[in-house]
Amino acid sequence: MLKKFLKGNKKEKYSNEDSVAINIKQPLSTSLEKNIEIFKSIFIDDETINFRWVTNSHNQILKYCLVQNDGLVSSAIINENIIKPLMVSDVLLTKGKQIDTLIQQVLLVNQIKKTKDWQEIIEAVTYGDTILFMEGEKEALLLNSKGFSMRSIDEPSGEKIISGPREGFCESLMTNLSLVKRRLRTNELKIKFQSLGVRTHTQICICYIDSIVNKKILDELEKRIEKIKIDGVLDSNYITEYINDSRWSPFRTTGYTERPDIVVANLLEGRIALFVDGSPVVLTIPYFFIENFQSNEDYYMSFYYTSFERILRIAAFILTITIPSFYILLAAYNHEILPTVLLTNIARDSLDVPLPAGLEAILMLIVFEILKEAGIRIPSSIGQALSIVGALVIGQAAVEARLVSAPMVVVIATTAITGLLAPRLNAPIAYVRLILLVLSSTLGLIGFILGLSGLLIHLLNLHSFGIPQMHAIDKLNYQELKDIFIRGPWWKMINRPLNLTKNKTRLKNSDRGEFD
Repeated sequence: MLKKFLKGNKKEKYSNEDSVAINIKQPLSTSLEKNIEIFKSIFIDDETINFRWVTNSHNQILKYCLVQNDGLVSSAIINENIIKPLMVSDVLLTKGKQIDTLIQQVLLVNQIKKTKDWQEIIEAVTYGDTILFMEGEKEALLLNSKGFSMRSIDEPSGEKIISGPREGFCESLMTNLSLVKRRLRTNELKIKFQSLGVRTHTQICICYIDSIVNKKILDELEKRIEKIKIDGVLDSNYITEYINDSRWSPFRTTGYTERPDIVVANLLEGRIALFVDGSPVVLTIPYFFIENFQSNEDYYMSFYYTSFERILRIAAFILTITIPSFYILLAAYNHEILPTVLLTNIARDSLDVPLPAGLEAILMLIVFEILKEAGIRIPSSIGQALSIVGALVIGQAAVEARLVSAPMVVVIATTAITGLLAPRLNAPIAYVRLILLVLSSTLGLIGFILGLSGLLIHLLNLHSFGIPQMHAIDKLNYQELKDIFIRGPWWKMINRPLNLTKNKTRLKNSDRGEFD
C-alpha cells in the first residue's frame, strides 16, 4: 500500500511540474483574468504572492492587476508611485499605445521594462519587482519596487587592517558595484551581467577596465562560466570550483576579497572581478601565489615597514610547514646535527613519553586543528576562554602527564603561531605540513627533501587562466620584483605586472624633481 501511495504522489508531482512548464511556455493573453490565472498556477501554494486589483477612477474600462512578493518590495513605492497614479490619472490612453503611455506619463518608477516572457516575469517578481498586468494588453510591465533588507556596509571581520579604508562588501550586488564605481570614475569600467543557476537564477557580474584587461583571459573566463550548469549558485565559491585551472590542487588559482579597495587595485592592474549577488566575497582573476602574502595595508603604510612585514609572512609560511617535520628529522634520524646539551634535554624529556616522536607530532597537530575549528564555530563570547584553556591548561596537563614532551609543545605552538601570518593559506598549510611530517617520519632527510621538491614543482606548475602563478620568481628584473618579496615605493612601480596586460605603463612620469 505504501509503495502504491508513493508512486501515486510521484506521478502527481511530475504532472504538476509539467503543467507549470506548459504555462510558462504560453504567451501572455489579452485577457487580464487569464494572465492572473496562469500566474497563480505557476506560484501555486505560495502565499507570499499578493495580487492588487486597480481600476482607474476616470475610466472604469482601465483595469490593472499588480503582483508583488511580500517581504521583497517597498510598500511606499507601490502605494505612492504605482497604485495612486494608476487610480487618479486622467491621461488619455490611446488603444495600441496604452503601455507606452503608462511608462512615459503615468507610472513614477525609475526602472520599467516591458516583457512577454513568463520566465522573465518569474525572475523579476522573486527579486522584488512588481508586475503590472493590464486588460487588453499582451505585455506586462516589470516595475522596480525592491525593498528587501540588507546588511549595512562595515569592515570585513576576516580582513581587518590598522590603516586604510574600512568599507567592505555586503550581500547586495548593486551596493557592491556602487562601492567600486565610486572609486573608478571612468567610462572604461565595463560591467556585464549574467544569470547562473537553473533554479536560483543568481545574477553574477563581470567587471574589468577595457583599456587594460587582457581580452584572451576575459574570453576564457566567459567560456568557463558558460559551461556551468547547476541548480543554484549561493556563493562565489560555487563558481571558483568550476573555473579553477587546477581543480585538485589545495592552492587557490582565483583570488577572493571582501574589500572594494583591493578589487579596484586589481582592476587597475588588468585583472577581472567577478561579483555574485548574495555574496560579499568577490573573485579576482588571474591570481598569483605571492598575493597570499600581500595585504592592502602594505600600500597604505611606509614601504620600509611593509616590505619587512611581507618578508616575515613569507618566512612564516616556510616555517609553519617545515618546523614539525624538521624537528622530527633531527630528533629521530640526524642527532649529530643538534648540540649535545639540546640533544640530551630532548632525550630526557622524551624518555617517559609512550608515543614515537612522529606520531606524537601528528596527534598534536590534529588536536590543534580541532581547537582552532572549535574556536571559529563557537560563540565569540566563549571563544577566548576556549583558546586559553586549549593552549595553556591542556598543553601543560599533557606535559605533566607525560603524554607529550615539552619540546614538542614548543614546536607545535611555534608552528601554530607562524601559520596565523598567512590566513589565505590555512587549508594548504594543513595538508602540506602533514605530508612533510609523514615523509620525514618514515624516510628521514630523503623524505623531507622529496616533500619540499614536490611542493616546489607543484607550485611552479600552477596556472591561473594560463598565467603561471609564480610568474616573476625566475626574473631578475626590478620592475617584476618590485612588488613580490618587498613592496617598492610608488614612484618606482612604473609598470603593471608583465603577464597580466599589454598596457604595461602605470606611472608615466616618475621624476620627483628637487625632492628626489
